Amino acid sequence: MVHEELIIFIAIALLSGVFTAWFIPKILIVSFRKRLFDFADERKVHTGIVPRLGGVAFVPSIIISMSFVIGLAALLNGGDVNMRFFDVLQVTFGMCAILLLYFEGVMDDLVGLGYKVKFVFQNIAAALIVLSGVWLNDLHGLFGVHELSPYIGMPLTLLIIVYLINAINLIDGIDGLASGLSIVASFFFGVMFLYVGLWGCAALSFATFGTLCPFFYYNVFGNADRCRKIFMGDTGSQCIGLLLGYFAVRLSMREPLMDNSIAGSIIVAFSMLLVPAFDVIRVMIHRAKRGHNIFHPDKSHIHHKLLALGIPHKIAMIIILLISMLFVVLNFVLLPYLNINIILLIDIVVWTVFNMVLSYIIKKKNGSYQ
Repeated sequence: MVHEELIIFIAIALLSGVFTAWFIPKILIVSFRKRLFDFADERKVHTGIVPRLGGVAFVPSIIISMSFVIGLAALLNGGDVNMRFFDVLQVTFGMCAILLLYFEGVMDDLVGLGYKVKFVFQNIAAALIVLSGVWLNDLHGLFGVHELSPYIGMPLTLLIIVYLINAINLIDGIDGLASGLSIVASFFFGVMFLYVGLWGCAALSFATFGTLCPFFYYNVFGNADRCRKIFMGDTGSQCIGLLLGYFAVRLSMREPLMDNSIAGSIIVAFSMLLVPAFDVIRVMIHRAKRGHNIFHPDKSHIHHKLLALGIPHKIAMIIILLISMLFVVLNFVLLPYLNINIILLIDIVVWTVFNMVLSYIIKKKNGSYQ
């Protein structure tokens, strides 16, 4: 039966990728006909005109691929398919959450929405995830805390999901960065969900992985002069941020029905998201120290610092992806030997030292500190 489920996961990832690969050229045609572009300005690092509606393909691809493959598998098995842990509340409320954020993202990419309106939608979507029963019920000893009551775990989860939605949105600053991080993270989550026996979450993770792969190709290797390049926009970054937040929280939950448990799973679950999460905190501290509005956009993110050193876009993207994977490997290696609080402290020190070194080199080279 496990082999049959693996075939289902592979089919979901492939179908999701095929649908996205078919959908994106259609989005490009509409974008150029209707002039729906992300025009370059002094804050952005790209040049020319590039459509920003790539994320419009994500949610339909994920929903269609999962629904069709699982439905077909059930049909071929006489109406039965062993995709365990498809909780009714998680499916219904989760669908409401992702579709709500999807429509908000489309509106924002088409006509623009204020950040207050976006925060309202993000909080409602995160609240729906919490109402579905997915919330941090255990910190696994992080900060000395283990089991959490719903009165603490639920609002904490809401804050974390909203935070991660915006972290993915803000890290989407150079080609392939947000999608590359999300591709690696969704595949990682899929493997972890397979290990613990959460088949439904694994299916969703691999569907997300599948839909991001063709987008990554268009985003990184697409030629803007030939009208083949596209950005994911807020539609894509926010929906992917919601999914990754859901995956991280779901994997962190203490679940008695899991086939296997992971000691200190919270540090494992959030390892793939440390780069965007840490970068947002560092940027906000940097802006506050300079007396700027912490929500005012600037060029102080990690990718801007690498570009300031003269590193090409693709190389900067690869460096950040490698750093992200370094955190995963480092945390996995240290987990059997060290307390998770010490591991988190090591992560923070590594990230801080890396940024301090970058800032020092930039100051020496350009005479300005970032």
